[in-house]
Order: sequence, then structure tokens, then C-alpha cells
Amino acid sequence: MPLKKLKEFLDAHHIKYRSIKHSTAYTAQEVAASAHIPGKNIAKTVMIKVNGAMAMAVLPAQDLVDFKVLKQSVQAQKIELAAEQEFKSFFPECEVGSMPPFGNLYDMDVYVSERLAEDEEIAFNAGSHRELIMMAYRDFNDLVKPRHIKM
Repeated sequence: MPLKKLKEFLDAHHIKYRSIKHSTAYTAQEVAASAHIPGKNIAKTVMIKVNGAMAMAVLPAQDLVDFKVLKQSVQAQKIELAAEQEFKSFFPECEVGSMPPFGNLYDMDVYVSERLAEDEEIAFNAGSHRELIMMAYRDFNDLVKPRHIKM
């Protein structure tokens, strides 16, 4: 979803947000440094497959997905990291690796680290490696309806 489409979606739901431009950055930690935001406040989207179905794991920039804990939490038989070739066609308007954590718009489950829910705001890539969206976590939660997981 390109940034324009994401903004239109947020505007249609009367969501307050900030768009933050930064120099090109590819990893969540680089994005945090470039945007001058603590890494714990940047949410990264990791594409996973849960029992073969594409899904999103969303966690703080500095964290890694604990596949064992996630598998137990969602009671899945198999969870694995999705390869770029497997998911890039789901997001033709996005730069690879900059998908916003709005899996609900793509019929994907979204699993969010409980640690992100502790913050008032969430910031995430919005389809580009040069811009973030920052919004209230409660608004993100209301729109996406993710499953909160201890990751």
C-alpha cells in the first residue's frame, strides 16, 4: 500500500497521525536512528507463514521474533519466516521491506508484541524506506485488531 493509500485509509477513519520523512534506511534500527526516534518506538513488520498462511509479526525494532514462543502462543503446527519472493506480490505498491503493519487490509493475521502495546504511540514504515507514520497505538489497535503476543 503506497503512502498515499495508507494516509487515505487513516483519514477515512478520522485518525490523527504524523508523517515523518527521513533519509533512506532499510533496517528498523537504521530507520529509528535516521528519524531520531528510540528503536523501542519503531515497529517493524516481519513477514511470516503460520501453517502456510501469510501473516505479519510486528515488534519493536531491536527485537527478534521468537518463533518458539510465537508458535506456542498461536497454537500453530508450523511458523516460519516468509521469503521475499513469497510475499512481495501481496504489496506491489510498497518497497520490499517497508510494508505497513496493516495486515487486515490484505486478509492477513497480525501478531503484535505486547511490548508495543505498552507505548502510547507506534511508528512504522508506510510503504517506503523514506517515511514513517506515527499514530496513537490505541488507534492502530482499533483499526488492525491484532492479536497481542508475548514475543
